[in-house]
Amino acid sequence: MTGDHTRFWGILRRMKYTHIVLSIAAMALCASLAHAQAAPDFSKVEIKANKVTDKFYTLDGQGGTIGVLFGPDGVFMVDTQFAPLSDKIAAAIKRLTPQPIKFIVNTHVHGDHTGGDENFGKMGAVIISREELRYRLAHPNPNANGTPGPVMPDIGLPKMTYRDRLTMRMNGEEIEMIAIARAHTDGDTLVVFPGLDVIMTGDFYRSIQYPNVDRANGGSLQGLIDGLGVVIGHAGPNTKIIPGHGPTVDRNAVIAHRDMALMVRNRVARLVDQGQSEDQAVAAKVTADLDAKVQEVGMTGDRFVRQVYQELKANR
Repeated sequence: MTGDHTRFWGILRRMKYTHIVLSIAAMALCASLAHAQAAPDFSKVEIKANKVTDKFYTLDGQGGTIGVLFGPDGVFMVDTQFAPLSDKIAAAIKRLTPQPIKFIVNTHVHGDHTGGDENFGKMGAVIISREELRYRLAHPNPNANGTPGPVMPDIGLPKMTYRDRLTMRMNGEEIEMIAIARAHTDGDTLVVFPGLDVIMTGDFYRSIQYPNVDRANGGSLQGLIDGLGVVIGHAGPNTKIIPGHGPTVDRNAVIAHRDMALMVRNRVARLVDQGQSEDQAVAAKVTADLDAKVQEVGMTGDRFVRQVYQELKANR
């Protein structure tokens, strides 16, 4: 019996060892698959140019929408998308004009809008942003795992910063850069081209999904709602409003988006007043009757409810 007993425990130990090895392998595989899903294949991304006027185009690739104003004074560009796409973006602009890229304004800090700043800085472009945005590029939040976030090299940091409003003139057009305080982030810029009747909002307005308040980067719900009001105030009946993500819209679409954000805020506020928890507020599905009016809903409704709840709760 002693020999059988010894063999039994030996087999059991080997089974445990095998189970551990298989578990580790499974976890590694899952991590690898998750990484593969999270990391886009930029080699397959094509940059599409969309004519807005004779001298203003947008570029679609991977990430936020890019704006390009061009003419004899050179190129004025809005945002840069991801770094691996810089050469493709530069080539797309070359097909529009032989003039160099002179200035770039960043609408906010996120990498799908600022990732190419270093590359375009090396090409000679002068980058413009809010002071708050420059600070966040130089002092980024930690990564999700707690490791330090990547610091933007000096060549990619904005060389021109502003606080409330900055006006430039290029290619016969006035360009107004307007600070939108603490909206999607604390460094949002609204870019207005009055002569072209074109507005670019960055991500504090998206024509797809629910709003996204990045509280970790200084965003706020009230600032976002106020920012939408600024867009509405600058837009006329024929203004082309180009969001950070999604198709170009008119003033009425922004009004509807703001009204929806106010409606969600008011509904969540009632749940907070009733002492409901954040999870209970999400479970209440306060956006259910609004989902049909929002493109690409996904989980963005639940995310927005959580963001609204957290801000309202923090302000009580």
